[in-house]
Amino acid sequence: MSETLNIKRKEQILNTASILFKERGYASTSMRDIAAGLNMEAASLYHHIKSKEEILEIICFGMAQKFLNPIAEVNDIYFNAEEKLRMAIKNHVYNITSNQEQSAVFLNEWRYLAEPALTDFKELRNHYENEFTHIIKSGINENVFEAVDHKFAALSILGSLNWINQWYNPAGKMNSEEISLKIGDFILGGLRKKFVTDPNYKP
Repeated sequence: MSETLNIKRKEQILNTASILFKERGYASTSMRDIAAGLNMEAASLYHHIKSKEEILEIICFGMAQKFLNPIAEVNDIYFNAEEKLRMAIKNHVYNITSNQEQSAVFLNEWRYLAEPALTDFKELRNHYENEFTHIIKSGINENVFEAVDHKFAALSILGSLNWINQWYNPAGKMNSEEISLKIGDFILGGLRKKFVTDPNYKP
């Protein structure tokens, strides 16, 4: 029972810290602020968590795995590149919209990670970007995507997806599924190869 309570308390700490990090920024939030948000003494908070730095690491690396695990599965399963990209977009949008506070910390506050965690985190970000690059390359090889710059395309897609965190409203008109469908249509509309029937057309 005590172990279950400790797990629940740790979840409460992470959730409260995520809200404060998103609202105030990591640098402007203290352990005392987090304790106050939980209606507990700062000394009691240290029984559950060592430091503010540890909280940031748990959030950033926990969210990294929520992004990395699904896209690894997408690239392991055999579909065409367009289906892969749609699924990757859907998974990314789901993570952003269902974990708004923690995804905001993941996207904006990771720079405050201390070494060696900072280097490790950057490697995970690069790995995730490479998974998108792999999908784009596959589409080009399948002759369904234009021969675009792989890295630029991956960064452009991720920039569009990450921006959702700035404007998404759970009470808004579109849910996660609808957002991923619309963004997927928009992105794929720009990537798909344009098959021209004009006999004078020269690629």
